[in-house]
Amino acid sequence: HVQLVESGGGSVQAGGSLRLPCVLSEYEGSSNCMGWFRQAPGKEREGVAVIYTGGGSTYYSASVKGRFFISENTAKNTVYLQMNGLKPDDTAIYYCAAGRDADATIAARDFSYWGQGTQVTVS
Repeated sequence: HVQLVESGGGSVQAGGSLRLPCVLSEYEGSSNCMGWFRQAPGKEREGVAVIYTGGGSTYYSASVKGRFFISENTAKNTVYLQMNGLKPDDTAIYYCAAGRDADATIAARDFSYWGQGTQVTVS
């Protein structure tokens, strides 16, 4: 049973940076990519970034491209979301997820395993 645990959330001023780690209990055989999503109050869950495990392709939503960067450390079973130039609109709960065959649309339907989320607040 794959478990994902996010951390690193918190409160930051606009223009600041945060790095969110997501630790996986194991790399699950049916998954070939990891993603980050976010959900703000009253809004639908939004796909933010995807990385194919083993140093493959990455995808970003238009709202974060050039500011957010997804990376992985397979030795530590950890995926990171580096968030720079944070804006108040980035305020949300951020979730990491393990999935398969995601594409540039970063759709939640392609992800089967989810973490519990970590709150990011930008003021």
